[in-house]
Amino acid sequence: MFDVSDHEVEKLGNTPSKKYVRGAKAMAATPADIKEYPDSYVFVLDMPGLKSEEIKVRVEENNVLVVTGMRQREDEKEKEVKYARMERRIGKFIRKFILPKNANIDAISAVCVDGVLTITVHKLPPPQPKKPRTFQVQVG
Repeated sequence: MFDVSDHEVEKLGNTPSKKYVRGAKAMAATPADIKEYPDSYVFVLDMPGLKSEEIKVRVEENNVLVVTGMRQREDEKEKEVKYARMERRIGKFIRKFILPKNANIDAISAVCVDGVLTITVHKLPPPQPKKPRTFQVQVG
């Protein structure tokens, strides 16, 4: 359940282009906390200034949770704007997390409130231990 490194991204299928990865590195500063509860995993990511429709959450092959989005400046269309200082990053971003085997990928919810994205991934119930079965022996 760790962040996927660039090397691991290349090994997984559907890898993004080099240009996309460069942009993603710039956005990798998007902080994330991962919490584990008895019945779920919760991912909390800071997404200031993004609307929920600008964020995509999906699960790819090999149980990889992928969060993507695009940050844009509101004043990009204004030609007369000159920045004296620009520290807030813009552009595409991507975060990938490898989910544990007990993650229920059919029970995932994502909610964005006040610039904080919370993704809840419920756990599958542990497998039940197999009980010994007794069979009746009949006279034949």
